[in-house]
Amino acid sequence: MVKHIDPDNTLLKMPSLKAVKSFVAAAKYQSFTRAAEALCVTQAAISRQIRELETYLGVELFRRVGRAVELTEAGSTFFDAAQLSFVNISQAAKRVRTYKEGKSELTLCCSPAFSALWLSSKLPAFFSQNQDVDLNLISTQNFLSMEPGVVPDIFITKFATLKNGYRNYPLFHDLIYPVCTPRFRDEHPELATLEGLRDAALLNLSPYGRSQVAEHIDWGVWLAFHDMDIEKRLSDRPHIFSANDYNVVINMTLAHQGVALGWNHLVADLIERGALVRPIEHEFVHKDSQHYLAFKEDKESDPACCKLRDWLLSQFA
Repeated sequence: MVKHIDPDNTLLKMPSLKAVKSFVAAAKYQSFTRAAEALCVTQAAISRQIRELETYLGVELFRRVGRAVELTEAGSTFFDAAQLSFVNISQAAKRVRTYKEGKSELTLCCSPAFSALWLSSKLPAFFSQNQDVDLNLISTQNFLSMEPGVVPDIFITKFATLKNGYRNYPLFHDLIYPVCTPRFRDEHPELATLEGLRDAALLNLSPYGRSQVAEHIDWGVWLAFHDMDIEKRLSDRPHIFSANDYNVVINMTLAHQGVALGWNHLVADLIERGALVRPIEHEFVHKDSQHYLAFKEDKESDPACCKLRDWLLSQFA
């Protein structure tokens, strides 16, 4: 005897996924035309799908603003849930495909400077030993506000407690010292003293847009740790260049434009290669600044994720 199955109201009341996909694209790009281009369909098809969805929901999802569109309050509420659902479906489908291919996909999140100056040069060694691993790298300063559906397996951060469900492994304290190119050092012998360093062309890391990086060390703070007041620079001294992107600061340094503060874990390779030098031996170990590896606890039984964690930890042993 076949058991009777009651109607599944949740599935029966679901709107058309095709219409929801059109809606998410239009909301993401704030344009029916750009949504059509993104989904490789016509604008008329996008408009029709969204009209059907609005009729089904009984509310307007968009209002027109010139040539663009913006979400209504109801549209914003529906978009938050719809986008997260599509991200989850997409990621699950990708995991299934990679599993079928005998591969594991991992997500690692770290700062742009860490990914560019530390990780990128070391990853080839990891991949050569782990060809069954695909890595999704997310570079951000906003560790506390990830996009919906983005759940990294591993973080490299300065947060002792980042999120629930992660185990933290302490890595190292910040070691910070001045760096410049050999040419710039040779052209400016005064850099051998703290006073000469203070009065030089300084390349500075600014705090703007970096509120989630925890503490901030700039030239004023670093010099103060060595009893040197940056405010005593004379007005005729060379420029101070500031940027909130450390990669820009280092690129300016490599272009012989001045002296930057070097975070040891980020500039050690450049010093070893001779691209940068330390013009003065003074340094500062920031004992209140700790870097951590945050590992998703439910990945303890995932061999590939454990391999990446153990490899990263070994780099700092």
